[in-house]
Amino acid sequence: MQLEDIAAIQKAEEEAWEQLQKSILYYQGRPVGTVAAVDESVDSLNYDQCFVRDFASSALLFLIKGQTDIVRNFLEETLKLQPKNNQLDAYKPGQGIMPASFKVVSHDGEEYLEADFGEHAIARVTPIDSCFWWLIILRAYVVATKDYSLVYQPEFQKGIGLILELCLATRFDMYPTLLVPDGACMIDRRLGIYGHPLEIQSLFYAALRAAREMLICHGNQDLVIAIDNRLPILRAHIRKHYWIDIKRLNAIYRYKGEEYGKEAINQFNIYVDSLPYYELDKWLPKKGGYLAGNVGPSQLDTRFFSLGNLMAIICDLATEEQSQAIMTLIEKRWEDLVGNMPMKITFPALENEEYRLITGCDPKNIPWSYHNGGSWPVLMWMLAAAAIKTNRVCIAERAISVAQLRLQEDEWPEYYDGKRGRLIGKQARKYQTWTIAGLLLAKEMIKEPSHLSLVNFEPFTIEEASRACEFEIDSFDA
Repeated sequence: MQLEDIAAIQKAEEEAWEQLQKSILYYQGRPVGTVAAVDESVDSLNYDQCFVRDFASSALLFLIKGQTDIVRNFLEETLKLQPKNNQLDAYKPGQGIMPASFKVVSHDGEEYLEADFGEHAIARVTPIDSCFWWLIILRAYVVATKDYSLVYQPEFQKGIGLILELCLATRFDMYPTLLVPDGACMIDRRLGIYGHPLEIQSLFYAALRAAREMLICHGNQDLVIAIDNRLPILRAHIRKHYWIDIKRLNAIYRYKGEEYGKEAINQFNIYVDSLPYYELDKWLPKKGGYLAGNVGPSQLDTRFFSLGNLMAIICDLATEEQSQAIMTLIEKRWEDLVGNMPMKITFPALENEEYRLITGCDPKNIPWSYHNGGSWPVLMWMLAAAAIKTNRVCIAERAISVAQLRLQEDEWPEYYDGKRGRLIGKQARKYQTWTIAGLLLAKEMIKEPSHLSLVNFEPFTIEEASRACEFEIDSFDA
């Protein structure tokens, strides 16, 4: 690498840190999060708010840099926004749900936080993933600071419990996976992910692992038992039914339909003609594979969803063999999944009649744009974490080298369009905070792989007691 390139990279990194500091949101004189974007060239809309999912990458970065106060303040303030009582009003947020975002509002000289649980969002989508990201951030804070006294406070124990009751409750479903509507996660527009999308299942699994470590057993025995029961069957279900490689494709290709009873092999009654098996036969590398986007009655969504697959590696939802196969797929299909900007949120894009029917002719999700095959730089930190976990660091280094100088030149856009990610997103905001944090966090993780511990989980066994069960609450300062 030439000296001028090194200098340019250093300058880009310095600018990124400056922009991250500019994005910090203050409430009553304290930092409580980061706004979604600081793009002064357009109206802010809701980009002047702190989104729970967006803040995750910034939070991890602040923890790495020792700026733990902002993460603690964020956790405390968002916990206060969580509804604590049952709502019989169908238009009010349910007990235990975390907001999608919040903003600081001033009235008569007084500041207060105003939460959005999706009631102001486009299409009024429900922020189901906010609960999971909140638990992941809380656990990362505890790992980084060793401040167990925070998570053992009664308010935090209740908050964790309410989230668990919400997602482990009796429901109209027979699968260990979580049933959700469309637009319930990072893909927050109609894209045919209703049902049991992989992104939600990976985050759900990670959140259960996090809660299992932090929940005090005394008084929460039912929840602990419920987690211990759900984790192994959720993991087994995903590893078996969501997995796609050449061997599995061969098995599905020969499925019979309309099987009845416990001996059925085609348990979800997948119709072979509904799958693009000729395209998959050409696209899947010999040793590559991935977890499908969704599985349900007569449904197998064969699109590749990056966040769900990368988080499955990070949180140990995928097996070690599957994790290696996912990374092999990314490496062998680099032009499709990474191209000129890491990395595709979904692949391939919905096109033609599929696009019209599934998205409802969404002008933002046209083929190869936004969530429909667009490229999102924030995913770089998850790619880096997965690369470290699988000892394939060269993949992350290659992605960073592709992105770092271009992001600065393009003023840190939210997303990119086009089959190879060569176009700045048609409606992308500039100076997008999680774009900046995604690059910086990826670089910090590569520089010091031990930071992976903030989000990494070791293989789960029921015999392992959570740390919370090993101590009495009285042994910590409240």
